[in-house]
Amino acid sequence: MSRYFDLNCSGLRGRRTDRSENALTADNQQERLDPRWISGFVDGEGCFRISINKQPNMSVGWQVLPEFRVVQHSRGEVVLLRLQHFFHCGKVVKNHGDRDEFRVRRLRDLEKVAEFFRNYPLQTKKKKDLELFSQVLSIIKQRDHLSREGLTRIALLAWQMNRRTKPRYLESSETLRRMSRMSGRQR
Repeated sequence: MSRYFDLNCSGLRGRRTDRSENALTADNQQERLDPRWISGFVDGEGCFRISINKQPNMSVGWQVLPEFRVVQHSRGEVVLLRLQHFFHCGKVVKNHGDRDEFRVRRLRDLEKVAEFFRNYPLQTKKKKDLELFSQVLSIIKQRDHLSREGLTRIALLAWQMNRRTKPRYLESSETLRRMSRMSGRQR
């Protein structure tokens, strides 16, 4: 299994303030795992990611890999395990170096996670990423990702997420030729 680090999944950690003994900190809120806390935590620490990897043995030569991830320093593994328990899905695995991640990849589990965040809305840019991510899940569920047109739609949606990094699929010469032919027909 390959391991990689995605800067899109790193965020700010909660810090204890000295102003009040009663101040709520990330540590004691993690113990409760209130759905609103989870939403806020994921706003800072999580990501929705769409990867498109070249796989010659796949029907269109590319694999679409949607995933939801939350990354923490290994000291924070307990909150990742609690997230796994809360959602009843996913895995907690080593991410990179001294980081662990809670990762969900199964389609029906990703749909469950997306539904949760529709009920407990995110407040940052990740709210838009969730909308795009949900569109990709819908394309996959309809099995349209198995066509060149569906794969291109997914790549264009992914381009709007993931720090605006152009998927390699969109840079392939075959895709560029096909997109050029498609735009020529629309004129």
